Amino acid sequence: MFKTLKSLSMQRWPWLLLALTALAMELAGLYFQYQLNYQPCIKCIYIRVAFAGILVAALLVLLAPRQLLLRLSGTLLWLGSALYGLFQAQELVNIEQTLASGGFTTCALFADFPAWLALDKWLPAVFEVTGTCGGVDWQFAGLTMAGWSRVLMAAYALSALLILLSQLAKLSRNPYRG
Repeated sequence: MFKTLKSLSMQRWPWLLLALTALAMELAGLYFQYQLNYQPCIKCIYIRVAFAGILVAALLVLLAPRQLLLRLSGTLLWLGSALYGLFQAQELVNIEQTLASGGFTTCALFADFPAWLALDKWLPAVFEVTGTCGGVDWQFAGLTMAGWSRVLMAAYALSALLILLSQLAKLSRNPYRG
């Protein structure tokens, strides 16, 4: 299995597929915001940043997937972004559950990006906080957006971890030998 994953990670099309899925999630978030008027909270914005990190990671490796250093760097960025997104999605699910059970909680109204990565200032249409945490406006198959984000980020993290571990596998010189 790891040899197959390593071989796949050295091709362009899996990285293109990864980039397209992350881009699709970004576009879905923008559709929900600008077409359906569901305003993103701080956690939603941080989840968007995680999807953007996965997109950047995929595009980075797409440049030269056969270069080990680039592939490892991209995979680590992918894994880090997915884990960050998973953490943010879990926090948002917790906020939703607290509010649904009658409790009280709140979250920040403004993004706390470092000065060198002021995404909310550079691209406010994508990364500016315009909503508050905990409002459940949309559900599909019993999961909210936060719940689906948690599922997707867990899948991304698991995939990235498997790809990272596969880099330790040795490929045979002759692809026709077992």
